[in-house]
Amino acid sequence: MKRYVLLSVILCLGAIMGAFGQKTNKEKANREDSYVLMDVSYMNDAVFMGRRDSITAPYLLPSIGYYDKSGLFVDATVSYLTSSDEQRVDLFYLTGGYLFDSNNWSGGVSGTAYFYNEDSYNVQSEVVADITGLISYDFKLLELSLYASSYFNKNSSPDIFLGFMADHTFRAFDDHLLFAPRFSVFAGSQYFYEEYYTTSRLGNRKSSGGQGSGPGGSVGPGTEITTVQIAEASEFNVLNMELGFPFQYHFDQFILSFTPSWAFPQTPATLTTDTGTFEEDLENVFYWSVGLSYWFNTNKKK
Repeated sequence: MKRYVLLSVILCLGAIMGAFGQKTNKEKANREDSYVLMDVSYMNDAVFMGRRDSITAPYLLPSIGYYDKSGLFVDATVSYLTSSDEQRVDLFYLTGGYLFDSNNWSGGVSGTAYFYNEDSYNVQSEVVADITGLISYDFKLLELSLYASSYFNKNSSPDIFLGFMADHTFRAFDDHLLFAPRFSVFAGSQYFYEEYYTTSRLGNRKSSGGQGSGPGGSVGPGTEITTVQIAEASEFNVLNMELGFPFQYHFDQFILSFTPSWAFPQTPATLTTDTGTFEEDLENVFYWSVGLSYWFNTNKKK
């Protein structure tokens, strides 16, 4: 069943972490079968590398994917913004990749294309694609994973991220109930964050009428900022440490999931704008998701 745990981690760290990190472990009984997975999830805020917008971005995320027994998979997701002020399709993204597992080793690679609404204020709204890889080794007591990805931005250099994860899955009620606490730490550059600040947070706010607040200060309505630079954008620093506690309950071909997470962002940004220099005031973030999945085999029974 490692293959399906691996799938969820890659989706979390690549496509879905890139679009909010909200798909938890997707496991099923027979890993030799090809299957289709349909999922509807809700997450209360968009968080990436511990960063988020000053305006909460809750999302409803319906998705459908095909997962072949060879290890190849493709997954499509729509992210619908459900805030009281704005309701719209904020993002569509398509992910494809390959998974493998052999003895205690497992791994995979995925690529994702992102199509954001032009009014999106998501912290990742200037990202257009990513390539993500993961390799894991199961020590039984603890599974350790290394993660690497490159995120491509619209108008700047790509970001490179590296991550380390440690987790262990506890099982109960004949594997119907799963609990998989996970610790993660991520490091990388911040070009995506610089573009986000330029186009949204301190720039011409896409959806809030220019009411974004700057770290260590504020930018009032009517203030136009045309240039934003983050001193740390090109540096490789630790960006986030995170604790996740995914719960799942499996019944027949359904999976009910709940994932609370605590993000502890690191390396505050120093921003230079047309109006001065601001020191970012990072805050720890608690966010969560809940979802319901349904899968069915596509292989013909012999």
